Amino acid sequence: MLELSYIRRNPEEVITRLATKNFDAKSIIDEILAIDEKRRSTQTTLDGILAQLNKASKEIGDLYKLGKKAEADELKATTGKWKEDITTLEAEAKKIDAELQAKAVLMPNTPHASVPKGKTPEDNEVVHTEGAIPELGEKALPHWELTKKYDIIDFELGVKITGAGFPVYKGKGARLQRALINFFLDKALEAGYIEIEPPILINEDTGFGTGQLPDKEGQMYFVGEDKLYLIPTAEVPITNIYRDMLLDASILPIKNCGYTPCFRREAGSYGKDVRGLNRLHQFDKVEIVQIRMPDESYKALEEMREYVGGLLKSLNLPFRILRLCGGDMSFASALTYDFEVFSAAQKRWLEVSSVSNFETFQSNRMKLRYKKDKDKPALAHTLNGSALALPRIVAALLENNQTENGVKIPEVLVPYTKFEYIS
Repeated sequence: MLELSYIRRNPEEVITRLATKNFDAKSIIDEILAIDEKRRSTQTTLDGILAQLNKASKEIGDLYKLGKKAEADELKATTGKWKEDITTLEAEAKKIDAELQAKAVLMPNTPHASVPKGKTPEDNEVVHTEGAIPELGEKALPHWELTKKYDIIDFELGVKITGAGFPVYKGKGARLQRALINFFLDKALEAGYIEIEPPILINEDTGFGTGQLPDKEGQMYFVGEDKLYLIPTAEVPITNIYRDMLLDASILPIKNCGYTPCFRREAGSYGKDVRGLNRLHQFDKVEIVQIRMPDESYKALEEMREYVGGLLKSLNLPFRILRLCGGDMSFASALTYDFEVFSAAQKRWLEVSSVSNFETFQSNRMKLRYKKDKDKPALAHTLNGSALALPRIVAALLENNQTENGVKIPEVLVPYTKFEYIS
């Protein structure tokens, strides 16, 4: 959520920056400023009456001491009316605050100055490409046929048990999943991240804190009886660990990682682009999260970008990095890099990671602050990234590494899988 003080000081700047996200902010900012003016006026009146009441309370005591009971009683009667006014004004202020909050949460985060304008993924900017795209023969198979050939992932069995988008991993397929999870976690620990194993169900406050609610409510699975949501990513519970906290600046940066299953309804998804592992309702992912001071957050974002790129290089996967345009960015992000690997049998790029800086957007919603020495408390910056999401990594590994002897496992994974080929 954007800081009200920033909107108040820079309304035109906010309108201009949000136009990059194709969001017309003028009318809602006008409403927010009008409500804010009403709130400040109400608060000024309330503060004035409270000051009068405090002054009168002392005067009443002095009058009683001087034996001036009639004057004291008259002033006391006046304070009774003031107390009624205070109750009314406090209720009005609370109502205005709720109205202001309801408007403010509808506004997305302002994009960083480097974010390109655009409306669709075709407008994203390719900032880096690395690795050689493998040349496969005419008999090369897409991953959904390879998984059937080697009996390692069963999509039809998943439909029987749950429904489409919930595959069953079997034998070497299950072991490859576990190998990738452990490899990604081990690399994160080597990079200084502390591992977290969070709950995979969250409450509404947690969903609101990182911006999933109310923006992505329809994309999450909801457990109605308990009013809980299945997480779309480990970012949500891990970042919310620090909700309503005032951190000492000396403990920053905070670097956490965590493995969780992730759940996304992906309502309305269909067609060839969602076949096999390309889009699932349940999938595994290792996430990295950082809490930073504002002057360090963009340096941290570049470090996270390099880190994710290093994971892909270690797996020998050709990849490219895109700076997302305004129209393709998430509601909460200020700047996002997407990573895509090339799937040789499908002959297309597949997104496998997003690395984002949210600046103070999430921390303002979560009331996550830090304090440095004698400075006033300030909002921290939050960042997160997939490191990595498994389904499309597995798809690319299977397709790109298929040989006459089976699918060759990348060298870095063999100590985890305990086998060199899927055959």
